[in-house]
Amino acid sequence: MTTTRRDFMATATLGAIALSPRTASTKPAGGKGPMRFIFLHKGNGLFPSVMVPPSLSKDDAATEAKKGPLNLDLAKHELPAWMKPLATHQTDLTILQGLSGKMCTTGHHTWCSSLGAFKANERISSIKWATVDFELAKLFPSPMEHIELACFPLGGGNARGTLNGIATGFSARGPQQPNYAFGSPKVAVQELFKSVSADKTVQAQAQLARSGLEFAARREGKLAERTTGGERGKVQSYADSLEAIRERDRKVDAMADAIRPHVPKLDAKYLAEDMTTVDRQRGHVEVLLAALISGLTNIVAFTVDELGHEYTGLAGLETEKVNLHDVGHGKPVGKLTAEEVRFAVRRQHMTLVDTIASRLKKMPEGDGTMFDNTMIFYFPDNGETHHSHGTEYPFVVLSGKNAQLDIRGRYIRLPNYGEPGHKTLGNWYTTLLNAYGNPVRHYGDPDPGLARFGIDQTGAIKPFLG
Repeated sequence: MTTTRRDFMATATLGAIALSPRTASTKPAGGKGPMRFIFLHKGNGLFPSVMVPPSLSKDDAATEAKKGPLNLDLAKHELPAWMKPLATHQTDLTILQGLSGKMCTTGHHTWCSSLGAFKANERISSIKWATVDFELAKLFPSPMEHIELACFPLGGGNARGTLNGIATGFSARGPQQPNYAFGSPKVAVQELFKSVSADKTVQAQAQLARSGLEFAARREGKLAERTTGGERGKVQSYADSLEAIRERDRKVDAMADAIRPHVPKLDAKYLAEDMTTVDRQRGHVEVLLAALISGLTNIVAFTVDELGHEYTGLAGLETEKVNLHDVGHGKPVGKLTAEEVRFAVRRQHMTLVDTIASRLKKMPEGDGTMFDNTMIFYFPDNGETHHSHGTEYPFVVLSGKNAQLDIRGRYIRLPNYGEPGHKTLGNWYTTLLNAYGNPVRHYGDPDPGLARFGIDQTGAIKPFLG
């Protein structure tokens, strides 16, 4: 039987290739515990109005209504009702308003542009560079580098028609290099933890995969030696990718004793082929936590829902299939209005954030906990509304005490679009990268529309750096 490189890359080893690392180190230089970054993004927009604490003073409420700048102590304010699952984390919480992202693709879908600060679509050629989560992964390397999980849509957006498999994700490894995401907790566990599985069948499959990788890497390497010109570069790229996967597997095998205690023991409902969206989300959170706690990765991207995903299992709508596109157009579902459905979706998301933060706060690390070295970001992948324009990208951020940004426990509204001091997603991501060791002058594309206001769009948000 003849197996082409295309066949090999597209079938049995897709999960491995999706996780191929750039480095095998598990800790950054200096021996300090790594920072961890978790990006949770949602579809269907996130209204800036629902982010506002209901306890603002009359003067602050007037400033907020005009989208003027604010920087308030959250400890003195009540959280919006849908954020109440985060009440125990209020000292670690930041509500960040006023960032724009008009350099991104907006409207219904953004693909990987909201993490990359450039316009993108379904064409691989539209991917300009690595998304910010992959840039952070370079700063805090791990055996798996980066893990992506998703509740895929059945219609519209990324990876249509795939729920339980491995498909194109919402992050990018580099120029014209889409990442791949796990659609089901079951597949994620099988791929991520197969090296330490107690299942003899899984062990045999893992060994067979290793043998196949060894054979393929050796074959591609020899082929590269015999080819010339542009074809040689392509073949060598395949060979290098395969060797990187083998190196990753060797490092994961060496960590087996550390990984084994953290293999997630998922409830049967999280392993089913047919599960509710809520169960899929909860199962993915268990996988996410296991991967972080075991040291497999320090970076996770998780698409908690997408516009084309049919929501099931939602509190108050357990028997309904919720079409988020219809909700975006104001249509009620069951006994709930569209806004009540939006509230239920957001509150469900906050229970996931609470689970992640609470679990990491219970995990000892150094003289504190794993959460001390963690940042969690929750944001809309397409901006402020269902048919977004990118004028605002609200963020909910949870930061541990070792985070390098001076934003914890604050309600922050940056100056409105076009006003002096206005900042973009590019400024925000530059801030993150600068804070953690990447001195890039500016990450992301500029917004041509801001040029007429004379706003300097380059660089970090300096007050956030302390």
